[in-house]
Amino acid sequence: MKSAVIVFPGSNCDRDAKVALEDVTGGEVIMHWHGDIELPKVDLIVVPGGFSYGDYLRCGAMAAKSPVMREVKKRADDGIAVAGICNGFQVLTEIELLPGVLMRNADLKFVCKDVHLSVETANSAFTAHYQKGQVIRIPVAHHDGNYVTDNDTLMALNDQDRIAFRYVSEDGARGNDANPNGSMDDIAGILNEKRNVLGMMPHPERLVSPSLGGTDGRPMFEGLLAAFG
Repeated sequence: MKSAVIVFPGSNCDRDAKVALEDVTGGEVIMHWHGDIELPKVDLIVVPGGFSYGDYLRCGAMAAKSPVMREVKKRADDGIAVAGICNGFQVLTEIELLPGVLMRNADLKFVCKDVHLSVETANSAFTAHYQKGQVIRIPVAHHDGNYVTDNDTLMALNDQDRIAFRYVSEDGARGNDANPNGSMDDIAGILNEKRNVLGMMPHPERLVSPSLGGTDGRPMFEGLLAAFG
């Protein structure tokens, strides 16, 4: 399995993604500078977390205009797997690979802590090694993670089984206390219609080894390896 991690000025989770991918897949991971248009042939593209362009204008807005993102969108349209994590999720909404927007957190504060997620679907390469309804612990670190979309899109996401993760409590209950940012319908991650593009605010790449404090993020990368390795 060959992967590429897109690197923007301001990325700060690109190395985390590389280490996680190398650890789990054992395959080559290319750190691809955003200004380089020619993207090598890969099985997976990761748009990582961080603060691309310092979050100027709007989170992800400037990164969405980077030369390589046209190629990322084309690869996604052709069926290549693309994962956008945190700032990467924001970028994927900006280039309209995923619907909706990520707004300022409801309490207007940066949130950095472990949260619990419910796996809402196992029907994707990203979630295939989880069980539907499984509760996992994953870190978040964002200021603009409040997912918002229109009612028709929200209905489609639910009807088409495209909500990948929701914020829940440790025992799996939904509610304001479990939602760290006010995200609509407690959404933490979504899929596109083809199910080859995932956007999520939490950071699975930060929990792939006991040495990092847990392994709840590891099944995501194992599922990708099983699908594309």
